[in-house]
Amino acid sequence: MKSKVKKPAGIIRRSILLKYLIVSLSIILVCMIAMGITMLFFVTNYWEEEKKNTLIENAEQVVDMIYKVAQFDHKNRQILVQEEDYFKITISTIAKSTDATIIIVDTKGETLYSSETNTSETGANAIPSYILSDTAISEFFDTKTLGGYYETTHYTAGIPIRTKDTKAEIVAYCYVSTKSSFVSGLVMATMRTFLAAAITTMLLSLVFIYILSYHLSQPLRQMSNAAKKFAVGDFSARVNVKSQDEVGELALAFNHMADSLTASEGMRRSFIANVSHELKTPMTTIAGFVDGMLDGTIPPERHRHYMNIVSLEVKRLSRLVQSMLALSRIDNGELKLNCREFEMFSVIVNVLAGFEHKISEKNIEIKGLEDFVSLKVNADPDLMHQVVYNLIENAVKFTNEDGYISFSAIETKYDITVAIENSGPGIPPEDIRYIFDRFYKTDKSRSVDKKGMGLGLFITKSIMRLHGGYIYVESEPDKYTRFTFKLPLYINKPQKPDSEKYIDTTANTKTEE
Repeated sequence: MKSKVKKPAGIIRRSILLKYLIVSLSIILVCMIAMGITMLFFVTNYWEEEKKNTLIENAEQVVDMIYKVAQFDHKNRQILVQEEDYFKITISTIAKSTDATIIIVDTKGETLYSSETNTSETGANAIPSYILSDTAISEFFDTKTLGGYYETTHYTAGIPIRTKDTKAEIVAYCYVSTKSSFVSGLVMATMRTFLAAAITTMLLSLVFIYILSYHLSQPLRQMSNAAKKFAVGDFSARVNVKSQDEVGELALAFNHMADSLTASEGMRRSFIANVSHELKTPMTTIAGFVDGMLDGTIPPERHRHYMNIVSLEVKRLSRLVQSMLALSRIDNGELKLNCREFEMFSVIVNVLAGFEHKISEKNIEIKGLEDFVSLKVNADPDLMHQVVYNLIENAVKFTNEDGYISFSAIETKYDITVAIENSGPGIPPEDIRYIFDRFYKTDKSRSVDKKGMGLGLFITKSIMRLHGGYIYVESEPDKYTRFTFKLPLYINKPQKPDSEKYIDTTANTKTEE
């Protein structure tokens, strides 16, 4: 069987950093391209508009000059120039001063006068009639070859030449053209400048994005290293939180998770130690006494005494197994309610009767039962018996000598509230928030809580939640501890809206949600 080759963490980190760089630079590149295309569009349109206005002005100047030196043959619709050489020289001078070509054509498109003697760039002898029609309607401007008149692209503006009489008939057309190479050169120069600026911007962006992405991914690298330590059981690693953004929140949540794992690991080890001790001690006791009775070490007249001890140890093991089974059912969601109506007061009295011997030994005073009223509820009697048993067992266990345990109850239209308070050392403030967690024990020295596994209160809280109720605790060190649970009277009926928030634990009347 081939083993899977794991990729080094460094490659993963570099690939994430590389992906971030590629995406960021791709976005910048797309933006640069879009900006370049937009700038090219506006620059081209601007220069074309400027060139159009300039060529139209030149054409109007030529027409004004024609009106001064020429006459019109209205009958034949022609232009008659008296000093033709002077006219040609004037047109050539205007053309050279504006770096343009001036063409005068008749109504058929045939060239009458041209400032350009070199006709090598001319592709046709006449201007097409559709261009003449467009020129007759309004000012004409073309950015191509003037309908094939030129072999290369030109910017050309044209206006009609009309007679000055009332008829204003068109007798000729004036076109002024210039090569498009100037605008093309300007566009290329602009794009080269933009390209240089874009490359510089990309390089600077690459540096800044790399620095930024490196710092952004640093908490992720720390979390990766910490996770590797968690995998081998080292929960001491933490992530340095240097920001309050989403990455900082993630790092903070990771640290909280690490704290929870640390606490869970401590409780797990404590639970294993407790279970090992709880299993080993009674089993050793049972084995020793049974072997002693079998081999005759213990005389027959003492068998009953030691059998009672064995019975107590077996019951102790049974309680441990029952707690573990209940915990398993809670984790698997198999703990179901079997609700029926019963009397809560009788449950409390029956549980107290089971602790009568211990209560007498510690001379504990029981208060409040004389004020109890009939409390009928519709719930699971077995599960509620376990809730009351766990709370009274804790109260008896931790009540000081000559102390007290008091009971109180309040019944409303919708629920009942039962409080069980005992005198004694109380619960330390640093422990009270964990009191309902599984496997948690406040008496870590096992001087008092010798038989607990830290499961009773967790199971109690789970049962109350399953009933739609809740439980919380109040305590003041060296004075008292009070557990209070609220149970709906009818589990399957809507409850009255309660303004109180769900409370697991509370210390000195300060609640923690």
